Amino acid sequence: MPAMATLRELLAGPEPVLAPGAYDALSARLVERAGFPAVYMTGFGASASLLGRPDVGLLSFDEMAGHARRLAQAVSVPLIADADDGYGNPLNVMRTVREYAAAGVAALHIEDQVAPKRCGHMEGKEVVEAAEMVEKVRAAVEARGEDGPLIIARTDARAVEGLDAALERARRYREAGADALFVEAPETEQEIEAVAAAFPDVPLVFNWVDGGKTPQLALERIGELGFALVIYPVTTLFAAAGAVADVLDRLPRADHDVPSFDAFTDMIGLPEMRALEARFAT
Repeated sequence: MPAMATLRELLAGPEPVLAPGAYDALSARLVERAGFPAVYMTGFGASASLLGRPDVGLLSFDEMAGHARRLAQAVSVPLIADADDGYGNPLNVMRTVREYAAAGVAALHIEDQVAPKRCGHMEGKEVVEAAEMVEKVRAAVEARGEDGPLIIARTDARAVEGLDAALERARRYREAGADALFVEAPETEQEIEAVAAAFPDVPLVFNWVDGGKTPQLALERIGELGFALVIYPVTTLFAAAGAVADVLDRLPRADHDVPSFDAFTDMIGLPEMRALEARFAT
């Protein structure tokens, strides 16, 4: 998978890889168009986009895999995808990894929450036993093979068992073969520093959630601490929702400002479609 190789190379670089969240294929195209090296498929955004509902485990495996396929096909840069808890036991996790790989995903993360899961920055989370998650990670690594997507192991234990327990879980997931670690929702800068200090030679994920539990450090500081990947799961979603609400409020007064029809069709690739039509015209 060229996308996986590209992502691995990016993560080995000196600066964190920035991956804004995409909640649908259009937002994924906009992320790529803005010049970012990777796109993050947000589960929070998928639930909001597909169902208009919060991220509380309502979307099925098939819905998420199909969503991943549409986003991967919309862009040429690597797609990093949320795979929730893997959608079942280790055998289910193996199928999840294979289907995400077939969809074109370059990396995916699975988490140690009890199903139905919740957004990592919500209250009321529960986690499975660490040993159960270890087996899921082992199954994911086996299923992806030599050339499959990178496996990111996420732990949500900080909110349930405390930071020390979360770090111990992360160590066990790394030993099980995870390519990268995602310690979700540290609540202070000191906790973020502790995560970085615990895994100095492991690719780490920093989750930048607008209004979430984790402090939003300066990007330079995140890089200094050694985080390899910074995801922005909800920024584009919140911006889009705010813009739609604003334009609907202004619509009766006809004083709204939106892209022109031509500008928007250019944005979604109409010139490329016209060029293809011309090439294959009889």
